[in-house]
Amino acid sequence: MDGRTQTIFVAGHRGMVGSAIVRRLQAQGHAHILTADRASLDLLDQAAVRRYLADNRIDQVYLAAAKVGGIHANNTYPAEFIHDNLVIQTNIIHAAHTSGVDRLLFLGSSCIYPKLAEQPMREDALLTGVLEPTNEPYAIAKIAGIKMCESYNRQYGRRYRSVMPTNLYGPNDNFHPENAHVLPALMRRLHEAKEAAQASVTVWGTGRAMREFLHVDDMARASVFVMEMEDAVYAANTRPDLSHINVGTGEDCTIRELAEALARVIGYEGRLDFDATKPDGTPRKLMDVSRLAAMGWRPEIGLEDGLRQTYRWFLDNHATLRG
Repeated sequence: MDGRTQTIFVAGHRGMVGSAIVRRLQAQGHAHILTADRASLDLLDQAAVRRYLADNRIDQVYLAAAKVGGIHANNTYPAEFIHDNLVIQTNIIHAAHTSGVDRLLFLGSSCIYPKLAEQPMREDALLTGVLEPTNEPYAIAKIAGIKMCESYNRQYGRRYRSVMPTNLYGPNDNFHPENAHVLPALMRRLHEAKEAAQASVTVWGTGRAMREFLHVDDMARASVFVMEMEDAVYAANTRPDLSHINVGTGEDCTIRELAEALARVIGYEGRLDFDATKPDGTPRKLMDVSRLAAMGWRPEIGLEDGLRQTYRWFLDNHATLRG
């Protein structure tokens, strides 16, 4: 499918994933890309979202808007994480349908899978076990989004697809030292420790938990790839009740290895202390990406190259970062 003449709405265009999707669409020659900041469109306002999609005659929607954060933020603000994400995605998905939008891409999260899911995690692990408690509210919201897309496809014949990214990083990430995900939070703390000549930096957890990391530009490529995929190819690799697709590298590392790689990229030479009294979260989170590979997509950016690119962006922008 060639959507270059279609009108595309990217919800969440100022976020890390949404901004990367906009860059990718622009690079591919899409000329009709709509975005709306919070001041002009409150995604929590059902009526406003419905009017916006109806008035702009939109053909495709990338639903990249979400309230996101790391373990600390999920533990501290569980009500906000489940409420805001449920409301945002419900407003957009339903308004897309009532406005005649036939194609929508919903971005979920690897946290939808059970805490002790078999590794690597396949798409059919969904709803087979207990979720990780520290991010259960966020995960439940994302599971609801997947099932909404499947339900609208089944009842109304829509082409609403879902992609489940692994841990993402890159330009426009949230680098707050406490409320961000592990990689950007560590990047900022190690940078500030280097600037202050600190002897050590404390890292939450034992360092043994394993995580997979994907550069957001690769995620944007995958998102557009899945959105524009021919129906026959998509249908051959999914089922009506199992339509979501994992996106990742298929490779992981320990948090200790990540911290050491960040220290090398940043040039921090102090000590890394791991605080085992803090939660590790899920012991391991590695995505089975064989389904997407069978469709013809693979990542292009290796971890250390991606860390270097991200750190250069951080250095250019850290003076204006939140927190």
